[in-house]
Amino acid sequence: MQRTIAKHTSITQPPSLLRLLRRHSKDHNHLPTTPTMEVEVKLRLPDAASHQKLSHLLSPFHTQTLLQENVFFDGAAAQLSSALAALRLRFYGGAVDSRCIISLKAKPAIAAGISRVEEEEEPIDPSFARACVAEPWRLLSLDSSRILTRVREEFGIGNKGLVCLGGFKNVRSVYDWEGLKLELDETHYDFGTSYEIECESSEPDRVKKLLEEFLIENEISYSYSEVSKFAIFRSGKLP
Repeated sequence: MQRTIAKHTSITQPPSLLRLLRRHSKDHNHLPTTPTMEVEVKLRLPDAASHQKLSHLLSPFHTQTLLQENVFFDGAAAQLSSALAALRLRFYGGAVDSRCIISLKAKPAIAAGISRVEEEEEPIDPSFARACVAEPWRLLSLDSSRILTRVREEFGIGNKGLVCLGGFKNVRSVYDWEGLKLELDETHYDFGTSYEIECESSEPDRVKKLLEEFLIENEISYSYSEVSKFAIFRSGKLP
């Protein structure tokens, strides 16, 4: 299978990064993706005490804790955000990156604690992804990425057109509860910390009712999430 590596016209790629780019391009040839509709129940917790109480109640069902760092990008002329889209690199592992996922989210809608958003995801080499945080133009050199092809063609962002917006960190505790995968988030922004419980489901109304009953029964305050974490980050203040 022939692979094409895009070349930047004015900056020579270091050999190590060029090897990463070639390896990433090879891997992507076996990873076709299409956008899917992500549907999640999102309930906001008011404070650390509520988060701690819920974490304690769910502890028998704990399966893993994920340390995430989310970094976002946009076009130099805000082509993505103006179209209600977000390009994100998500690093896992804390001090040492164990893996990274690139995602493109679009057409978000959230109402009554139920979030719907079109999402497309691909794995990306974490070392190469870190280099892209410092030099965002490198992302657009990945010809094999369906996501970045969409960014270039659908949103009209050419070479050198990406800028890094920064991001935030998240501690995600995952639980297998009542046949559901619950995700309890402690999200750290530069301007404060927020707490949220999420559950992806094709039956969001049923799941929301189940979660609300559990929280009420255990006297844990909550409210419906009204905006995404990305929207909170961009606003620069907690809701």
